[in-house]
Amino acid sequence: MKTWIVFCATVSLIGMATVGQPSAAVAVDATEIVQKSQAVFFEAGQDLKARIKMTLTTRDGQQRLRELTMLRNNYPAGEQKYFLYFHSPADVSGTTFMVYKYPNREDDRWLFIPALNLVQRVAARDSRSSFVGSDFSYEDVSGRDIEADTHRVVRTEALGSRQTVVIESVPTREADYAKKLSWIDQTTFLPLKDEYYDIQGALYKIFTADEIRDVQGWPTATRRTMTNVKTGHKTEVVYETVVYNVGLGDDIFTERALRRPPEKWLR
Repeated sequence: MKTWIVFCATVSLIGMATVGQPSAAVAVDATEIVQKSQAVFFEAGQDLKARIKMTLTTRDGQQRLRELTMLRNNYPAGEQKYFLYFHSPADVSGTTFMVYKYPNREDDRWLFIPALNLVQRVAARDSRSSFVGSDFSYEDVSGRDIEADTHRVVRTEALGSRQTVVIESVPTREADYAKKLSWIDQTTFLPLKDEYYDIQGALYKIFTADEIRDVQGWPTATRRTMTNVKTGHKTEVVYETVVYNVGLGDDIFTERALRRPPEKWLR
C-alpha cells in the first residue's frame, strides 16, 4: 500500500510538472503507468468470478442482449487463464471461450460451439477481431502485452471529477489500431477512457469506464462501453455481480471443461 501511495504521488507530481510539453524523464515512466493500469484492470485478486450482461446496440437503437459468466485465475510469472460461458440468448447458449494468457508471446484461445460440438482454436491473427459479434475484440477481453506497443505520456488533465494521465500507445506488433490514447486515473490507475485511431489518423473506436465500484478493496469498472464511432454500433458490458478470491481450481481451465462446463461456478 505504501508503494502504491508513493507511485500515485509521483504521477501527480509528474502531471504538475508536464502540462504542455512532457520531459524525457516522464516518457520513461509511461510504460510503468501502463503496467500499473493493466494490473488493476485485468489482474485484481488471485481469481475472479463475474456474472455479466452484454448489450449490443445498433445505430438505430436495436438491441441484442447476452448474459455470461467469466472466471479468471492468476498464475506465477504473469500468466492468466480465462473461462467464459454464455447463458443466453438461445443461439449462443452453451458457447464457451477459454484463454491462456502469457506475457511476451501470443496467447492461446479456444472457442467451443455447441451446435457443431466443435472446439475451435482462435488463431493469433483473429485475436484482434470482434469477440462474439461485439465491439470488443478478443484482445480487449484478456488484455494486450505491454511490450506490443511503445508508450509515452502526452499530458495530464481532468476527466470529469478525476485527474488522469493521458498515454499514447503505438503498436510495434500487429494491432487493430495505429494509435491509442488512454486516460488513466492517477489514483486508482484504472483506464477511464481509450480512443483508438486507424492508419489514416481517424478516430474509430472509444472505450469508457462508466461506473467504478470498490469490490473487496479493488477498484473495479463494473460498467464499461465500447463504441464504434464510424458505424454507430456500441457494446455495453455490466458486471451484475463480481467476486474476487473465490478459490477457482485449475481443472476449470481445460478443453474438457469447454465441453462440460463446471456448473457449480456458473450458478
